[in-house]
Amino acid sequence: MKRILFKDYELVVFDSVYEPREDSFLLAENVKVKPGIEALDMGCGCGIQSINLALQGANVLAVDVNRKAVANTIENAKRLDLGNKIKVKRSNLFSSIAKRKFDCIVFNPPYLPASSLGDVSIEGGKHGYEMLHKFLDKMPLHLKRDGVCYFVQSSLNGEQRTKKKLTSLDLSFEIIARQKFFFEELIIFKAFFQFFKEYDIY
Repeated sequence: MKRILFKDYELVVFDSVYEPREDSFLLAENVKVKPGIEALDMGCGCGIQSINLALQGANVLAVDVNRKAVANTIENAKRLDLGNKIKVKRSNLFSSIAKRKFDCIVFNPPYLPASSLGDVSIEGGKHGYEMLHKFLDKMPLHLKRDGVCYFVQSSLNGEQRTKKKLTSLDLSFEIIARQKFFFEELIIFKAFFQFFKEYDIY
């Protein structure tokens, strides 16, 4: 088990759970919500995005296919006394969420091309983008009409491909952050049904 700092809070990261890295922190820095909204943290891992949302006052449903990740998020929510703001359940993408809709959906998808390791916390499919596209196919069904979805894109698996995918789903989008590294560029997308310049939730 490891320990990390996030906004002056200490979080624990269980073995076999994705340890927050640059992508996690960049996403958290750029997700802004107001109190009282209903939010979904898809692929919650250790719970860093859920905690970021809950600290801003959101009511959060956190899901992950990894049972240890579910337990890890529950543990960190308890450690920060956020158990009343964060509910956690196991789900393979949206499989266990039924027809519930959210004001905000956050996803830091695995995006490396699949290898012999079989690590679903970092591998996004044969080419790296398949998991993100599966998420995007279902995401609009769970997003309120005036809601927003924040997610991470890596240059390793195609910014233009993601833009085309969003357009094919009749979603508008904007890129709200970029961070370059020697081997890739991380991009934060904000996707939505319509653009509101004066939206009172975000």
